[in-house]
Amino acid sequence: MANMSEIINFFVYDVIKILLLLAIIVFIISFIRTYLPPSKIKKLLHGKSVFKGNILAALIGIVTPFCSCSAVPLFIGMLESGVPLGITFSYLISAPMINEVALALLFAMFGLKIALIYVVSGLIIAISAGFVLGKMKLQKYIERKTIGSVCDRKFKTIKERINFSFARSSQIVKSVFIYIIIGVGLGAVIHGYLPANFLTNIVSNWLAVPIAVLMGVPLYSNAAGTLPVVSSLIEKGLPLGTALAFMMSVTALSLPEAILLSKVMKLKLLAIYFSIVAIGILIVGYLFNVIL
Repeated sequence: MANMSEIINFFVYDVIKILLLLAIIVFIISFIRTYLPPSKIKKLLHGKSVFKGNILAALIGIVTPFCSCSAVPLFIGMLESGVPLGITFSYLISAPMINEVALALLFAMFGLKIALIYVVSGLIIAISAGFVLGKMKLQKYIERKTIGSVCDRKFKTIKERINFSFARSSQIVKSVFIYIIIGVGLGAVIHGYLPANFLTNIVSNWLAVPIAVLMGVPLYSNAAGTLPVVSSLIEKGLPLGTALAFMMSVTALSLPEAILLSKVMKLKLLAIYFSIVAIGILIVGYLFNVIL
């Protein structure tokens, strides 16, 4: 059991490390994003063959945020411009699941290997789920409604791109700062006071992964705070695959996302969409529990 000074050192070090890496990674991804306005994304995906289009859409999703300003209107815009439904789903899955905040926090807390596993796993789920959904001929379950304009800002100079990226990075850091403080604080307490391997017996059965996925669904708004907690729980015995499934469910199966998507999808399609993504996350969780 750690003493108070060790807990304080853990807290201060992790807060500084996470905030710094978060600011840097969000800046880099935001700069890349200035070269991918929604109109260009639709043009890139239009006319692409199945599977090749799924791969490209999933890769694009990494550098675009999931929010009402971009992802859902862009999802509708893709459909209206003739992009196949399965390809648009690959984007819709990848955009929230592999986001810059989660990527920065994973890199800060677990290192490059785990961050890459997170990205690759998310891409596999987005590509395969989009491919399966595309084969199911579900177009009739789309509610074709205009729910807002797609942001398509024009940048004329490098300076404008840098200023936008800096502003975006600053905005993200400020918006998640309190969650990081709370999350790292809880993580520091767990690090200092929870006995080693406390969770090993609790989560050793096969129900651990689906329970973790269900727990992640209502926690979308606190994603920045949950990851530092998960870091400490892994240290105390939480299997990595279970943790990965939990983190993915936080960002890809959230209640706010379901509410937003219900505006453009009929209930049957929404249920199918969430079920296939959940199955993909469960497979990843079980797989990495076995191999890691």
